[in-house]
Amino acid sequence: MVNPAQTAQNKKIFLEALEMCNGIISKACLSTGIGRRTVYDWIRDDEEFKAELDSINETAIDYVESKLFEKIEGVYSVGHDNEVYKQPPSDTAIIFYLKTKGKKRGYIEKTEQSITVNQPMIVEWGNPNEDTAEQETK
Repeated sequence: MVNPAQTAQNKKIFLEALEMCNGIISKACLSTGIGRRTVYDWIRDDEEFKAELDSINETAIDYVESKLFEKIEGVYSVGHDNEVYKQPPSDTAIIFYLKTKGKKRGYIEKTEQSITVNQPMIVEWGNPNEDTAEQETK
């Protein structure tokens, strides 16, 4: 029989480990000995547990975003020789940010469309302002 007090304690232990593992469930499972299936059952069955887990994941995303902004802005770092080095802004980080956050402004490589049609569909190509005779002669 499942002991509710022990389950509550295990959930608490897992959430603490998850926070230490930056929201990575598999690492938290390894460090606590709690199986992934058990964790996913808790997520499915316990709204409060799921909310705590989601909060930890949001914190991890915030942390990673802060690191992304460091790459975008350029950062100072200390080398093994104790010299301070300025790392220039990363073009890759800038492009990544714009592709993910700047989609509404046109920073995308391609447009994806998904269409479900339950009947035959006719597609016409060309400029709708031109008449058919002009389109055929081009």
